[in-house]
Amino acid sequence: MTQTVRQPIEHTGPVLVLGGTGKTGRRIVSRLKRRGIETRIGSRSASPAFDWQDPDGWDATLKGAYSVYISYTPDLAVPAAKEAILELVHRAKAHGVKHLVLLSGRGEPDAQACERFVQESGIDWTIVRASWFNQNFSEGEFLQLVLSGNITLPVGHVREPFIDADDIADVAVAALTETGHAGEVYEVTGPRLMTFEDVAQDIANASGRPVKFVRIPSEDFLQGLRQAGAPDDQIWLLDYLFTNVLDGRNAHLTDGVQRALGRPSKDFSEFAREMAATGLWRNAA
Repeated sequence: MTQTVRQPIEHTGPVLVLGGTGKTGRRIVSRLKRRGIETRIGSRSASPAFDWQDPDGWDATLKGAYSVYISYTPDLAVPAAKEAILELVHRAKAHGVKHLVLLSGRGEPDAQACERFVQESGIDWTIVRASWFNQNFSEGEFLQLVLSGNITLPVGHVREPFIDADDIADVAVAALTETGHAGEVYEVTGPRLMTFEDVAQDIANASGRPVKFVRIPSEDFLQGLRQAGAPDDQIWLLDYLFTNVLDGRNAHLTDGVQRALGRPSKDFSEFAREMAATGLWRNAA
């Protein structure tokens, strides 16, 4: 097999990272800055500010950008996403953006609809498809469940190849900084199919604390979110992910990380050991 020869891209403007303070975005920003690449963060707290709910501010953020990493919040599955991505693509093209890198969702038809807007934009593009992150258990929705010792979720014996956010960031940075990634769809997974019981066991083994998975009915889970004051959009999204996406459709491994980076993806057990070493999971909530 012929090895793709990749060369550094000569940027004539900053790389714009939308969602630049999120799980993948802040990792991408850090990597780009370490390489000395001019980087612009797209977020509500940045200047100029970027807000998915306020298109009036988008042009100031896009102006002069060479390429754009697109991470839509909260998820490409929400009804407003398609209109927002289509409008963003039109404005990016008008501003002369050269390359779009979209973070998409595995097994999500609405996310794939958003992908098509990017692919049909007339701009070079790269798609990075991912699903459940390792970091959901360390800096996301399920951290408090881990700290409680009971990962209590409405999911059955479904296997998922959890992907590390650092691997996603590395793939995105490669696409943003090297030739040879345009027109590629990188569907990224970890190297192992795991149930949530497997996840709890890996965390317990790494942290030295008892952590177990407990299955509960979906309505009990949603009611718990409501009582905790979770916003409606977060409740809708989690319900959608558990009932529509985590149904076995993604229970297969892919080679996206290997194709993009020439190396295997990180296993969840390695992630768990790294997190345990920081002391994050040491104390109960």
